Amino acid sequence: MIRRLRRASTFAAVAALAALAPTLGDAAVVPFLAVAGLAFFGIRDGEWFETLALPGDREEERLYGLVAFSVAAAGLALFASLPRAPLPYEAFAAAALAVGGGRFGRELVGRSTTDEFPLVAGYVGVGALAAFVGQVAVRLQTAALGVDGGFSLDGPVPAPGVDPAGAASLATALPDLVFIASVAALTAALVRSLVFARDAHITVILVAFAVWGFLALDPAVTVPLVAFGLGVTVALGYISFALGTASVPGMLTGVLSALLAVVLGGVGWFLTLMSFYAVGGLASKYRFDEKAARGVAQENEGARGTGNVLANSAVALVALVGYAATAHVALPPAPFALAFAGATATAMADTLSSEIGGLFDGPRLVTTLKRVDPGTDGAITWQGEFAGLAGALLVGGLAAVGMPLGDLVGGGVVVLAGVAGMTVDSLLGALVEGDRIGNQTVNFLATLSGAAVAVGLGVTVL
Repeated sequence: MIRRLRRASTFAAVAALAALAPTLGDAAVVPFLAVAGLAFFGIRDGEWFETLALPGDREEERLYGLVAFSVAAAGLALFASLPRAPLPYEAFAAAALAVGGGRFGRELVGRSTTDEFPLVAGYVGVGALAAFVGQVAVRLQTAALGVDGGFSLDGPVPAPGVDPAGAASLATALPDLVFIASVAALTAALVRSLVFARDAHITVILVAFAVWGFLALDPAVTVPLVAFGLGVTVALGYISFALGTASVPGMLTGVLSALLAVVLGGVGWFLTLMSFYAVGGLASKYRFDEKAARGVAQENEGARGTGNVLANSAVALVALVGYAATAHVALPPAPFALAFAGATATAMADTLSSEIGGLFDGPRLVTTLKRVDPGTDGAITWQGEFAGLAGALLVGGLAAVGMPLGDLVGGGVVVLAGVAGMTVDSLLGALVEGDRIGNQTVNFLATLSGAAVAVGLGVTVL
């Protein structure tokens, strides 16, 4: 355990070099290449090798894990130091320290427990703190040096919080720093859960570009908003994991998605999305043993993973990002709001129709209305259709009240889109699901159709 903690400390120390990138400038790549060279050529055996080696490294007798992480960081440092700074130093530092600090936090918590939730919490908590400190260091340096520190969709700009005289106003930038640090740490934890734990080099690259994107969006983040978003999403994430409605990757995906919804959209968007996560998750666990006996239960004991969450939420999240981007580009925001609500209504309607309808006998194939066995792709029951309609009504009502849809007519459009998307899901299940495409692809296409119907109807009637 001590060796693992020392190894994590070393990765964190290497990651911390990213915070010095503004001062080092074009030489920011040098310390990372030096670490990579030392690890590859200079440490081949002995105590240091045993301490820093990941499981596969011992077989190869090379510290490939540390080398790969250092080379990846060097590549990001080079990209950040190019003319006009394509990658903001802030994104580089937040990503590197979220990964390095997260590894250290996980190992620190691992000294006292092996339960997965505390380990993930340690990764996210320490990773977010490290990413926050890294951003502060970058902003202090960019203010002192008078160089660009941020990025928008219109190109590089001075970092928010830097006044014309060069003095950093970190207090006013605090919500932005916390939001970006949280996004970096949650993204790092999610990517880590989806790839091999040793692939820190992949994680740091993906996190850097994710953070870059959110820096470009430059959302209007306030202290109450980020406090609400973090507090509620973390609490709901823990509840979903404790109830078994989501796996650890699924929980991280849900927490990250909900945080983005409340910051990029607002409380109404958050409540609309969370209605699906909460009600859909509980519906999966409702009378689970009975559904399992009938062969219609959600796999993995009803705990939804990242694939399932993204299949149902990817379209809505793209619409959310598009809505946030309309503040920087000449596009109307209303279609993106309709797409978000229509996709979410479809996901809710489809989930409830499947989870509730699967409890009843006499399902019929949607294309022929002939009776089929429970669990047959494309099978429907009137009880399931009614439950799906109720779910679409719930999402439509929340969207009408809390989102910029105009009025109750906009909510009605969302309800119709949800029912249409639910029907498309059943049709795809009957016609192509199975050998051709899987359930997650069907769910994605259904939510895409729900979003399209919402936008089409909205343009016509609103």
